[in-house]
Amino acid sequence: MEETDAIAGAQPEDKPVLDLVLYPHRSLTPHGFLILMAAIAGISFTVGLIFFLVGAWPIVGFLGLDVAVIYLAFRLNYRAGRAYETIRLVDGELEIVKIDARGRRRRYVLPSAWLRVDLEARPRRAGRLTLHSRGRWLEIGAFLGQEEKDGLAAVLRDGLRRAALPPHLTISDTN
Repeated sequence: MEETDAIAGAQPEDKPVLDLVLYPHRSLTPHGFLILMAAIAGISFTVGLIFFLVGAWPIVGFLGLDVAVIYLAFRLNYRAGRAYETIRLVDGELEIVKIDARGRRRRYVLPSAWLRVDLEARPRRAGRLTLHSRGRWLEIGAFLGQEEKDGLAAVLRDGLRRAALPPHLTISDTN
């Protein structure tokens, strides 16, 4: 008897039409953060030393507190940057998995046949990108900028269009 790697009755997973991972943008790298904090601490130390030498020593504590608050704000911002979303369109379903900064996971599955992608325009702010299906809606990519949301909306619409085609038809890109 010959051994096989496949489990009896198991079907190979269908190839996804879309398989995306969305991450929040962080413009300052960890190395850049260290340089920034060193510069802020150096400036605060120099200014604090001047105040200390002229007899205004209580100011030194406030300058140290400023450095600590700036450091804490950046650390919280980087922690929030650990959140991400995955979007996978396969076999007539769109699966969205949202993982927050603490690692908590929420999974949503929407039938692609009933799905509508909406990008709400808002003045002076990034619009809201929502998926609508059978009277329910879900916001995705809330941490993305407007240009990124525009691109994501176009990719999602294209993926949904491709998923709606019968298997024997394909769309060729003529760009």
